[in-house]
Amino acid sequence: MEKSPLAPDHFPDLPVIDGVTFAAIAAGVKYKDRTDVMLAVMAPGTQIAGVFTKSSTRSANVLDCQAKLGGASDAGAAIIVNSGNSNAFTGKAGEGSVAAVCEATADALGIPTERVFTAATGVIGERLPHDKITAKIDELVVAQNAGGLEAAANAIMTTDTFAKGATKTVEIDGKPVKIAGIAKGSGMIAPDMATMLVYIFTDAKLGQDELQATLGSLCDETFNCITVDSDTSTSDSLMLAATGVSGVDVSGNASFTNALKDVMLDLSHQVVRDGEGATKFVEVTVTGGATDASAKTIGLAIANSPLVKTAIAGEDPNWGRIVMAIGKSGEPADRDKISIHFGDILVAEEGWVADSYTEDAGASYMKAQDLKISVDLGIGTGTSTVWTCDLTHGYITINADYRS
Repeated sequence: MEKSPLAPDHFPDLPVIDGVTFAAIAAGVKYKDRTDVMLAVMAPGTQIAGVFTKSSTRSANVLDCQAKLGGASDAGAAIIVNSGNSNAFTGKAGEGSVAAVCEATADALGIPTERVFTAATGVIGERLPHDKITAKIDELVVAQNAGGLEAAANAIMTTDTFAKGATKTVEIDGKPVKIAGIAKGSGMIAPDMATMLVYIFTDAKLGQDELQATLGSLCDETFNCITVDSDTSTSDSLMLAATGVSGVDVSGNASFTNALKDVMLDLSHQVVRDGEGATKFVEVTVTGGATDASAKTIGLAIANSPLVKTAIAGEDPNWGRIVMAIGKSGEPADRDKISIHFGDILVAEEGWVADSYTEDAGASYMKAQDLKISVDLGIGTGTSTVWTCDLTHGYITINADYRS
């Protein structure tokens, strides 16, 4: 598959996170001749937090991970992920697959099954051939290495056109604290997570309760502010592991929180930049809303509108479609107080097209790959920013024959 035109130039140089090793292998779950299973093994004492899809049809893997969060952390831990099959809507068979993979991994590593977290991504409704995964676990254990995060990122891809990674190092009390993460995601992307798998690792020391609270709060500002196609998956998982090996306690530390947010925002933006068929990366900012939540609803109404997204794909500055999306959101708005900008260009104000606006200026702006649409509602102090991409024929091509 051709790489997205919005892709970064290269995969970032991710640092070794002390207390974590990685391995990736080709198990043939669905794909031939490509890695499709990754293993991360973490040191005893690692604290793990997670945020998952709110779908009522979430997979057996998600349910199992949710049940295990917050347990004892004195033993080591592992995350094992396969691509190609989501193990979702597979009934009792799906639960059996999770149990089999967890037990085999726990036995091979000598850790409790309660410390093994799994994920699966790919086709929904087909039984997971978990025997192909369990047959490779011993090889994965032998292949562990501290520098294997990029290989792990490649192993979890499905329709992604590039592997996604991000990192940040912050100095706290004179010592470096490292954060590095990987993600997969391209389609079926909408708030309340998306068809994303995200794994972030840090050598910081932080209690599970605070780690969980921090992750949940930052998710609402990052991964829950992106959308490709308004669809939320059955398998979305975001997990954060803090090994504590650096010995640096980051409890209540704003520098650490900000660095973690930077990593999460970077990864979430990469998911949008790899949106299926995408050619434009779009930031939608809404200010002057009745509340922050209201502003976010309006931002997502714009970002999810097929009419807005296809206009962007066609480089058509059709600002009327933005007006439409504001109106359909169901949130408070006053026609005569709304202003709209494309980048720095004032497009509309006071209920009508701005006197200074020209169609040529709008059309010229829409040719850029990175676009900013700003809406000020003029009725309050609520603000929100969300990110999306355009909707092209490429999206239809990818999804029309996804199972074929």
